[in-house]
Amino acid sequence: MRKVKFKNRNWDTVANLHLPDNFDETQNYPAIVCVHPGSSVKEQTAGLYAKKLAQNGFIALAFDASFQGESGGEPRYLEEPTARVEDIRCAVDYLTTLDFVDKNRIGLLGICAGGGYAANAAMTEKRIKAVGTVVGTNASRAFREANFLETLEAVSAQRTAEANGTEPMITQWTPNSVKEAKQTGIDEFDMLEAIDYYRTSRGKYPTSNNKLLFTSMSNLIMFDAFHLAEFLLTQPLLVIVGDKVGAFGSYRDGFDLYSKAASKNKKIHIVKGASHYDLYDQPKATAEALNELILFFNENLLSK
Repeated sequence: MRKVKFKNRNWDTVANLHLPDNFDETQNYPAIVCVHPGSSVKEQTAGLYAKKLAQNGFIALAFDASFQGESGGEPRYLEEPTARVEDIRCAVDYLTTLDFVDKNRIGLLGICAGGGYAANAAMTEKRIKAVGTVVGTNASRAFREANFLETLEAVSAQRTAEANGTEPMITQWTPNSVKEAKQTGIDEFDMLEAIDYYRTSRGKYPTSNNKLLFTSMSNLIMFDAFHLAEFLLTQPLLVIVGDKVGAFGSYRDGFDLYSKAASKNKKIHIVKGASHYDLYDQPKATAEALNELILFFNENLLSK
């Protein structure tokens, strides 16, 4: 693995470039961009998938989103959907500069919110030749189903306060512990599993610090990751979901993306007995997902 950098606008995006076993710089490899979930970083689930894809013959690039992790950009902890989509385009730009990457065999994999961003990017980024999602979510759908008008009022008030000298409001993606969640009345298993993944030794990573700029919420509410997929998402598509359905909605979003996509070559695969977060790192669930992904990318990238 190599740590690398590429530009998005005028800041550095920091990435890990995972290389195949017996890597030979004189050869030409297919490559896959791996997009992490909201609140995540490149060393977590996106890195797990990238490492396994590299072991199966692909160059795999996992990067930190702009404003987060080791990547640059201000303000910090901003979740900006259009910037996250641009991150993907810039990652493709970077891959095309590498002599050992076949510019005509670049694929894309997104996990959770990264799946929504991946689908959205592929609609207009036709250098991407195949798209896979694992528990991909249309994050805006989830936020719009909450008290979104109240949230937008609060964001507007906060922006006014910050324009007049108040410090930016930094909130959290999840409670810091299961105990804290339950004390506030949260007992839904997707959220509890998110805490178990992100806030314990299971998946915790120092640069994934559970911080979210509150004013990001207006961006998230407005952005529909699947808008125009029925016209523009034409590449081969593999959607992977688990059938243990939780409140985060990735099962429903997976079927929504599958049904909307204009792709003639598309498939949805259901991992039986798997929850959203099982497909982040649990060996049985991720092994099944990776088997499907490797077959899919072999068919649509290696055989080209």
